[in-house]
Amino acid sequence: MQIFDSVKRKKVEFEPVKSDFVRIYVCGPTVYDDAHLGHAKSAISFDLLRRTLSELGYKVKFVRNYTDIDDKILKKMSESGESLEAITDRYIASYERDMSALNVLEPDVKPKATQTLKEMIGYIEILLKNGFAYEIAGDGIYFDTAKDAEYLSLSGKFDTEANVARVASSDEKKDEKDFVLWKFDEKWYESPFGRGRPGWHTECVAMIKKHLSSGEKFEIDIHAGGLDLLFPHHENEAAQCRCAEHKSLAKYWLHNGFIQVNNEKMSKSLGNSFFVKDALERNLGEA
Repeated sequence: MQIFDSVKRKKVEFEPVKSDFVRIYVCGPTVYDDAHLGHAKSAISFDLLRRTLSELGYKVKFVRNYTDIDDKILKKMSESGESLEAITDRYIASYERDMSALNVLEPDVKPKATQTLKEMIGYIEILLKNGFAYEIAGDGIYFDTAKDAEYLSLSGKFDTEANVARVASSDEKKDEKDFVLWKFDEKWYESPFGRGRPGWHTECVAMIKKHLSSGEKFEIDIHAGGLDLLFPHHENEAAQCRCAEHKSLAKYWLHNGFIQVNNEKMSKSLGNSFFVKDALERNLGEA
């Protein structure tokens, strides 16, 4: 079986880390709104991968997470007056109804970021202890990208201003590419380095270590998600694993492409994004 590896940028022969067991991690949705067709594209693409591997005789463990604390969710809380749990529980239920209608199999594990705080805090502690992270007083804990000699090797990006534009800026960061691991905020969770909430990029490496770690030189066989996650999210995940665990996060990286609508990338900003629930009113899930 051949797969297209996003890092090697070519088709390669698939050989699992362990002969008969395949570990797959897929980045799931940030649950602040209903699922759109882009979410469906990712879910169906990797559901097909999972089914194919199972049909070929592999035992597959499949994990897909929920990001249930994030700036977009906090914005929704502010606008609606609802609690974090009320918002995220509603949209998780909505997502799962939509995926069921599309005949996407349930993951073996579907962890939430808020259920993995202990593991994320532990990961950040390792990075701090080993000098790969630093504190900005009154702001948060940041990953020091200069300490990772292989940073940007996953996405193939170059060290230019354009390639850090998606990373939130702070005047006190050592480098524009450095990214937040823990944001100080008295309203949220206790940690050894101060009350706050996790940054986005640590939840997946912590979940992989908790639910899928192989004990080999690769944590998992396949890390997957939408192409928009390759940089910075997957780049930043891979960097943390190299520095904290001294191993590669995944042997293979797979990304589904974007949905095109009238030859344009589908996105909310272009006004051409469709909710799965609306499409299901007009079409059968199988279609």
